[in-house]
Amino acid sequence: MTLIESARKGIITDEMRLVAEYEGLDVEFVRTGIAEGTIVIPKNRLRSFEHIRGVGKGLRTKIIANIGSSPYHMDVEEELEKLSAAIEYGADSVMDLSLGRKLIEIRQRVLEASSVMIGTVPIYQTAFELSLKKRSITDMTIDDFLYTVEKQAKEGVDFMTIHAGVNLNALRALETDRRILDVVSRGGSFLISWMRKNRRESPLYEFYDDILDLLASYDVTISLGDGMR
Repeated sequence: MTLIESARKGIITDEMRLVAEYEGLDVEFVRTGIAEGTIVIPKNRLRSFEHIRGVGKGLRTKIIANIGSSPYHMDVEEELEKLSAAIEYGADSVMDLSLGRKLIEIRQRVLEASSVMIGTVPIYQTAFELSLKKRSITDMTIDDFLYTVEKQAKEGVDFMTIHAGVNLNALRALETDRRILDVVSRGGSFLISWMRKNRRESPLYEFYDDILDLLASYDVTISLGDGMR
């Protein structure tokens, strides 16, 4: 049972109690917020960590820190140092945006070491692994993407950024509206390129329900990614 399912059945979980205690709120406020969809507690059912936090209406603003390697500079210990520094200076969550051949090792080590929730952008890994097979991100299938999502969920990732809103409607708006900048998101640019080449709806939008079903099986929270801020 996911946290939102528990909340809607009136069940108060340990995670809800911990968030309420940290926020100085009645636990029923937290449960109700989760049930109504205005509060989330990003926590993969397969992972345990010390500082469980809620995000949403009526709660304190949370700090997120981005870390990650590039394909040209991959140092596991360096990423762990970044993680430690982020937590030391008050980050409530950390996103691992690593690319490169060590991205899985880095993510697994970060998940093991982190006392806060960890997030990712799975399409980054999908794009990188396609490139290793001499395939472009524009060749991506929904199965390629779902494979990455499930792999990361099994490792314990607590929340994932999914650019489901970068769809054909967004592409049409991009091409007709006068913007100073074009796409300003790496994940968003991947999907814009995919739609332009394939001349069809983004698979992350078309198969959004399948993505949600997969995330729900691990109680992974979805963070909707933007592309044209």
